Amino acid sequence: MSKAFTKESEDDEDPDGTPQLPQGVKNYITPGGYRRLKDEFDHLWKMERPELVKTITWAASNGDRSENGDYIYGKRRLREIDRRLRFLSKRLDNAEVVDPAQRGDCDQVFFGATVTVCNDQNEEHTYSIVGMDEAEPSRGRISWISPLAKALLKAREGDMVMLQTPGGLEELEVVAIRYEAL
Repeated sequence: MSKAFTKESEDDEDPDGTPQLPQGVKNYITPGGYRRLKDEFDHLWKMERPELVKTITWAASNGDRSENGDYIYGKRRLREIDRRLRFLSKRLDNAEVVDPAQRGDCDQVFFGATVTVCNDQNEEHTYSIVGMDEAEPSRGRISWISPLAKALLKAREGDMVMLQTPGGLEELEVVAIRYEAL
């Protein structure tokens, strides 16, 4: 297929599948999440990319590039790194860092809150509401634009919230709300 019909995305799409930010929405992120993105950017820009450029330069100096694996795969990896750097740069530029530890004593759920909820079966689960780029559901960190976080936002301790799940409507009770460094 001709390259004219393929798309290398220049917009806010990450190569590993991280979704785009909704239109007109700020990229809220915790200080720890911002630091991780910045560290990844610095590692790619200052360490990986320069080493790869050296390898590609060496491979190009060896002559025939059409069958030179170091050159071909090096160029491909360089495109991947550059795409990730563009993505990280956009996310860092648009980041709105919110420190949950500075919220103080607050009895309502907002970005950065760590919330404990109880479902109909009396099972308690704890979730921290974080930015899109730092969500890890397996660790209890959910994106602030996820359905669960949207259901919890602005709730107070003792409130009942309704969550639409694939299995139907689920009622959750907000048991505890705290703000701490994540």
